[in-house]
Amino acid sequence: MWTITPDEFTAIKLSLRVATVATLASLPLGVLVAYLLSRGNFRGKILLDGLVYLPLVLPPVVTGYILLILFGRRGPLGAFLEQTFGLVLSFRWTGAALAAAVMGFPLMVRAIRLAMDTIDSRSEDAAATLGASPAWVFLTVTLPLSLPGIIAGAMLGFAKALGEFGATITFVSNIPGETQTIPAAIYSYTQTPGGEEGAFRLSLVAVALSLGALIVSEILARRSNQRRAGYE
Repeated sequence: MWTITPDEFTAIKLSLRVATVATLASLPLGVLVAYLLSRGNFRGKILLDGLVYLPLVLPPVVTGYILLILFGRRGPLGAFLEQTFGLVLSFRWTGAALAAAVMGFPLMVRAIRLAMDTIDSRSEDAAATLGASPAWVFLTVTLPLSLPGIIAGAMLGFAKALGEFGATITFVSNIPGETQTIPAAIYSYTQTPGGEEGAFRLSLVAVALSLGALIVSEILARRSNQRRAGYE
């Protein structure tokens, strides 16, 4: 009962790969969007805010269907990527990473934005007064001070990517060895007679991985806060 099968191990490795790629690929954009929402004052800010958090309120199946329309081989973005770069997303693990990134993006942005909102603007103003450009202020003041939120956002996005199911299975299906992540494998087990043990094993693995990611996030965030307090 407690022995993980080769197919289950493949699903675990794929889930870690998908979650890691999704987190690393979306983190720079998440930091930028969080900064725009925290510091920006521009037309369309409310619309951007709504678009960022839309995956949280939409049914995941709808999000997956939108991705399929846009990034499928016949979709406008999917056809462009395939013809220009030879990159195919639909029914591939790269598409699973895209779906996971989209679903985890709102949690990532929210954590980073909240961290940026708590920064004392006088620190940024002081750097600007000394002649620092806005980009330099961001790199040397805003970014370091918001590091705990960035870490928390990255780990939240990673944990969400590990558990993503609805959008992923709609966009890239449930192909063993290619797109079958832990949640998809659990779903397959629940549809198979006698698959309860496998579903239970993978559920334990999913809980352990997600809990581990959150614990690491908390530890790193605390250390970052301690260093920040030391500088202040």
